[in-house]
Amino acid sequence: MEAKTPDRLPGGRREMVKIFRSRLLEALDRIGMTRAALARATGVDRSTLSQLLSPANDRLPRADTVAAIAFALRVSLDWLLGLSQEDKLGADVLQESLQFTPSARTPVDENLACWHDEAVGYKIRHVPATLPDLMKTEEVLRYEFEEYVAKTVDQAIAASHGRLAYTRHPETDMEICMPRQSLEAFARGEGTWNGLDAAARVEQLGRMAMLCEELYPALRLHLFDAMTRYSVPYTIFGPLRAAIYVGQVYFVFTTTPHIRTLTRHFDELVRAAAIEAKDAGAFLKDLSRWRAGG
Repeated sequence: MEAKTPDRLPGGRREMVKIFRSRLLEALDRIGMTRAALARATGVDRSTLSQLLSPANDRLPRADTVAAIAFALRVSLDWLLGLSQEDKLGADVLQESLQFTPSARTPVDENLACWHDEAVGYKIRHVPATLPDLMKTEEVLRYEFEEYVAKTVDQAIAASHGRLAYTRHPETDMEICMPRQSLEAFARGEGTWNGLDAAARVEQLGRMAMLCEELYPALRLHLFDAMTRYSVPYTIFGPLRAAIYVGQVYFVFTTTPHIRTLTRHFDELVRAAAIEAKDAGAFLKDLSRWRAGG
């Protein structure tokens, strides 16, 4: 059954279809959800979804389809149809919560693995605590995790390989933001990296450069200036949750307003990036050559 359009609505049926299409695209873009992921979440055929998003379409989908789309995108049904300017879900649908989740303090954090699995098809935004795990060489992982006794270094390596395989999924959309100065300090072997030999650091920078170029644009590394911007480590898993890492615990937000606030913060880091993703590979190659030269 096609969703009804009251005759008294301004602009009538065609205007509502136009608003529906516009807001559907806006919601998809805002949470970083692919059309294929939306089709899976709602049970709507991909060809049907393409028709709904076509400017030539002049019909609304069935009422149950509109409801399923609104739920999957975590927006209100009224907003999606242009009947309201408020896009929040009602309290009966949206779980308002802040969770405190202990970190495993091991190379393999099951919380993160689970959250990544749940977010397949959504855009992942990540500010790492050090270097991005999925980009680390085995030598760097062994250096970082050699003191851990609860889990082995081999598990850390396996986890890193798993994250990298995740980025090669056809629907992956991942953005990483980190301070440019963190990479420069790594290249110089400063701070926690002062025990890692220069050859290992050169190899690590080279690997990051290679992955930045190989996986772009599915994986994008942005580098901001720590003199003008600051961020704690956190990850945003599409519209599902945002996890802030504070040491031995994660602050996990599942509410839409909190996730959007952190998303806006991340997007500000991207907009203010001193080195954009398309240039990150070249920057890392330069760092590698500088380090190799002395």
